[in-house]
Amino acid sequence: MVEEKTKYIFVSGGVLSGLGKGVVASSIGTLLQNRGYKIGVIKCENYINVDSGTINPIEHGDPFLCEDGLEADMDLGTYERFLNQEMGQKNFTTMGQIYKTVIDRERSFGYKGEDVEAIPHVSDEIITRIKRAGEGNEIIIIELGGTAGEYQNMLYYEACRIMKAKMPGRVLNIHVSYVPIPKHLGEPKTMPTQLSIRTVMGMGILPEFLVLRSEALIDKRRRYLLGLKTSVIGDNVILAQDLETIYELPLIFAKQEFDRKILKFFNLHLKKAKLGDWNKMVKNIKSKKKKKIEIVIAGKYIRTGDYELLDSYASLIEAIKHACWHLNLELNLRFVNTEDIEREGVKLIKNPDGIIVPIGWGDRGAEGKIQAIKYARERKIPYLGLCYGMQLACVEFARNVVGLKNANTIEIDPSTPDPIIHDIPMDSRYQVIKGRGTSMRLGAFDCYLKENTLAASIYLKHNRAEKISDSQKQREKITASGNLKISERHRHRFEFNNKYREILEAKGIIISGTSPDNFFVEVIELPKSMHPFFIATQGHPEYKSYPLKPHPIFIEFLRAGIK
Repeated sequence: MVEEKTKYIFVSGGVLSGLGKGVVASSIGTLLQNRGYKIGVIKCENYINVDSGTINPIEHGDPFLCEDGLEADMDLGTYERFLNQEMGQKNFTTMGQIYKTVIDRERSFGYKGEDVEAIPHVSDEIITRIKRAGEGNEIIIIELGGTAGEYQNMLYYEACRIMKAKMPGRVLNIHVSYVPIPKHLGEPKTMPTQLSIRTVMGMGILPEFLVLRSEALIDKRRRYLLGLKTSVIGDNVILAQDLETIYELPLIFAKQEFDRKILKFFNLHLKKAKLGDWNKMVKNIKSKKKKKIEIVIAGKYIRTGDYELLDSYASLIEAIKHACWHLNLELNLRFVNTEDIEREGVKLIKNPDGIIVPIGWGDRGAEGKIQAIKYARERKIPYLGLCYGMQLACVEFARNVVGLKNANTIEIDPSTPDPIIHDIPMDSRYQVIKGRGTSMRLGAFDCYLKENTLAASIYLKHNRAEKISDSQKQREKITASGNLKISERHRHRFEFNNKYREILEAKGIIISGTSPDNFFVEVIELPKSMHPFFIATQGHPEYKSYPLKPHPIFIEFLRAGIK
């Protein structure tokens, strides 16, 4: 039997949630990856939900959609963007998954009559999942959700404690904590961090490193004293102050030799770092831009009480930023709540350089989205529709161009006389069952683009489409009319109703992308004679955009905007 030599880095957090543990974990992974090590990562989430797909984005941010169909915590998007590698089922677990697995095993007599308890049975399942995520990697980074001391994540810490006891020298703990600087005092206060570390130590874990999140730098004297009070040596107290861009954090860590110290702890060889491209990217992000662009996102997952929650569209915002950096543009991103449009009208949109209608569910704010789409179409403002933004673009066109005044999606009006968007019978080739009466298309699906369309020109220009010959299509029984194959991730329940294809096409809509069997409408657009740039996709290109490799559809959307 080959000895398992994977190293384990646990990243925990204290004082408050939303500290950026995912960015810390990703930054560490980036540095170690750039030193030639194969890095794995897993997020251990607290909630009882089996995945993030059923959670309202306002509650927990934008669920990140993975290639294999996993709807995960938004931190997996951060991992993908930093590490430039796809995440999936093995990179994410929840307490709901773990309890369900343990209970299902017990019901099937998998424990052979044992008294099933939190320790060792639940903790063993956690350890199994962590090790599975580490397979094939030299170092695995485990991000523990929530904050130290919450009852929901206690068993994750127990699993960490057990692993650390059984594998000395192979398990390292990094604790991320917040150091407030109250305005009325004007100095950093470290007592919340001391209490957080005490909580972790009370669970039998002494962190080797402490990462301090703060508005500003913490001076050396305070770091030294904090190290004494928390048993973390001063040199291992790492700073992570607020930055202009999160992508600068790996460079900040590198200056503090964080990766060197981690490799020294594990007694691993210090390979040469290769951060040239990353340095160039950060320099570009921070540089002064020559042109400005204003983009409006017309959505409904924006307001929570008196506050705006931008995390509801985290992946979309990142994708727009990536394209802006690529084009050297300064971004003015404005959110318009579509419920407000319904009450106050499209005047709220004003005159931006581009309009995006993103993902959404249900009837709340839907009519406001349709008004925003009509506004973009009639005023010739560059438009990008994503998922619901494609479906409602078809509804808007059917109503206001074709003349089907009561056209709708059955998601909003099940009794509409013209169901432009409808549901289809369950078919395991395309869909998975999410719950009782709910089937969805989840994960990556191929799409074939018609030549000489806007969609085809975008993907071809950026070498993101594969040309498929007629003979190959015939062998693989591909009936879609296009010869350019692309793949995008999907997360939706309702589909374009094929009964209305010819009706909408007769009035100008171009169905530029379909599924391989020509059954699903995947991309629609308007011809240049009707609109300078109007495109919408059933897929989610925002989930496949990276800072060093922006998605072409966002690049070309912004190009159209600056024209």
